[in-house]
Amino acid sequence: MLLYIIITIIVLDFLLEQYLNHLNRKMMTPALPEKLKGIYSEEEYARQQAYSRENSRLGLFSGALSFVAILLICGFGGFGWLDKVLRNVTDNFIWLPLLYMGMLAFASQLIGLPFSWYDTFVIEEKFGFNKSTRKLFISDLLKGLLLSAVIGGGILASVICIYQYAGEWFWVLAWGVITAFSVVMNMFYSEWIVPLFNKQTPLEEGELRTEIEDFCRQAGFKLNNIFVMDGSRRSAKANAYFSGLGKKKRIVLFDTLITELTTKEIVAVLAHEIGHYRKKHTLQGLVMSIISTGIALFILSLLLDNPALSNALGSDIPSFHLGLIGFSLLFAPISEITGLFFNMISRKNEYQADAFAAKFGLGEALGNGLKKISVKALSNLNPHPAYVFWHYSHPTLLQRLEKIS
Repeated sequence: MLLYIIITIIVLDFLLEQYLNHLNRKMMTPALPEKLKGIYSEEEYARQQAYSRENSRLGLFSGALSFVAILLICGFGGFGWLDKVLRNVTDNFIWLPLLYMGMLAFASQLIGLPFSWYDTFVIEEKFGFNKSTRKLFISDLLKGLLLSAVIGGGILASVICIYQYAGEWFWVLAWGVITAFSVVMNMFYSEWIVPLFNKQTPLEEGELRTEIEDFCRQAGFKLNNIFVMDGSRRSAKANAYFSGLGKKKRIVLFDTLITELTTKEIVAVLAHEIGHYRKKHTLQGLVMSIISTGIALFILSLLLDNPALSNALGSDIPSFHLGLIGFSLLFAPISEITGLFFNMISRKNEYQADAFAAKFGLGEALGNGLKKISVKALSNLNPHPAYVFWHYSHPTLLQRLEKIS
């Protein structure tokens, strides 16, 4: 029965995703929609539609392959088979689940690699976005795998040890460990992780820094850490982000953003990011993530070492790692619901951050900057409302422009 439930969840999730993608594709039109005139030119819109079609086809193919693979693995007891194979290598309570999850993560990376390569060096290259080299792509891949092994493996090993010795209070202690890690990473991500992939340099003295500092004083916001990141090493797309808490907070501007936007537009984008911090959206997101993690760990504690779940996955031996896999499959519907809730909160927060920038007379500049970023990135500015509701963490550009005005 559990196996049937798992397969039903996988099938329904795939069908829902394909239906949403179908609705989104139906919004594509050869002619420039009236509401996008003045944002996209006819030529730019034609490029955007071609870009969306290519990405949609790639997503359809990769999604179908993943769907068939997971369905076959579940249907033929592949998870249990791998467990039996690895038990011939080790039965250590830490090394077995680490090796098991590591093998699955590596297989997932291997399956996704051709699609990632095609996306970067065919689609992104074709439309002028890719700036990465094959050497840099492979370097990023290897660094990512190493980080996943060290950080992910370390957290997993800690959780396994807690589970082994803490009994019924396992989920509470594991929640504490993961929460502490989340807070530390939130504060130090830009200092510890980003430099492994990108160079960050303090924004040099000049008109832009002066304007940013003037705005921060006007807004009563103390910010000394303003950095520029060499995002152009990999992509021509522009971005900016805010990270850290307290004295560790920093703004990071992509170098592509600085070259594409005017000084006032950059200040407006920065004001939006500061708005998130002043409205405590960063802290809110962290708290919601911590709460959802606690709920997930409690449910996980009920499923670990469950014989019925292990049997459903093809093994007669209950184990931590099979319980973890079973949990991830059964938890998918709950994850979708919480994801919808988080997206609704995130969209509301985006409006509030836009309003914060507009309060300082930067509404028009923010709108112009968002238009430039969207057009440059060939963003889909006419998505289906259902797709937006289900997937978008940000309102559409047109929705934001309407609110800003």
